[in-house]
Amino acid sequence: MTGRWAPSPTGEFHVGNLRTALLAWLFARSGSAELLWRFEDLDGAVREDFYNYQLRDFQRIGLDWDGEIFRQSERLHLYRDAIEDLQRQGLTYRCWCTRREIREATVAPHAHLPEGAYSGKCRQLTARETSENERSGRNPALRVISGGQLIKIDDRQLGNFEGSVDDFVLCRGDLTPSYNLAVVIDDADMGVTEVVRGDDLLPTTPRQIYLFDLLGLNPPSYAHVPLVLTQSGDRLAKRDGAVTLDDRLALGESELDVLNHLLSSLQLRNIESLGELDQIARDFDPGALPTSPWVFGL
Repeated sequence: MTGRWAPSPTGEFHVGNLRTALLAWLFARSGSAELLWRFEDLDGAVREDFYNYQLRDFQRIGLDWDGEIFRQSERLHLYRDAIEDLQRQGLTYRCWCTRREIREATVAPHAHLPEGAYSGKCRQLTARETSENERSGRNPALRVISGGQLIKIDDRQLGNFEGSVDDFVLCRGDLTPSYNLAVVIDDADMGVTEVVRGDDLLPTTPRQIYLFDLLGLNPPSYAHVPLVLTQSGDRLAKRDGAVTLDDRLALGESELDVLNHLLSSLQLRNIESLGELDQIARDFDPGALPTSPWVFGL
């Protein structure tokens, strides 16, 4: 087995990020698996200091990884090769829709469709409409032809899930590869066999499974874990107060205190030193994890 931790370096980790990181580490180490680190840094909000902050905080609560650190920004050639492959197969089309037009063209809500599912409007353009769009000067995005396939997933934590796949974006108009494309290529290229991540990403997973199949690649298994919420029920964010590791240290807590708080939220025993974390991993049982979100009290 090979696991991975793949954050976006767009800020410091908050305790919700650290909790999911801890879970990715526990899943991997409990199965004597490698844990790879990949920065998903195709977003324009990345900053060089955030790379270092995230690596630092991961280590400060006793976690480690294996091998080199990957950056998606250094792997663009792999994504473009995959896009060219899909284009050669006739499985893509250009889309000139603006964000407003996409919202207006979004299909009606349906239990099997991902949020914001695209209607396929630009797949049905006439030759005249295509020519007009080409003359507009707008750079088109590239979408995959999905056929609305229904994909079934056996999630390790959440059980059976199924969802239809819309014609999702492979590459934005500025030529930046999409998350769904990059994550598929990376997981396959790196030999990732198990993905542990927040359950907010579950609705996008059918898109990735579909893309794995189109490219003739083997998908990993998935374990989507509950997020951390505020007391008002919103997903925890850095704007919610003292939620980063540095924040908690400034309040007088130690790295071990923060780690034990995370362990308690997972119904795991507290430890007296970071060195005991290896024993926590050896005893770790994913089936005993809580299935509801953790409400973080500031």
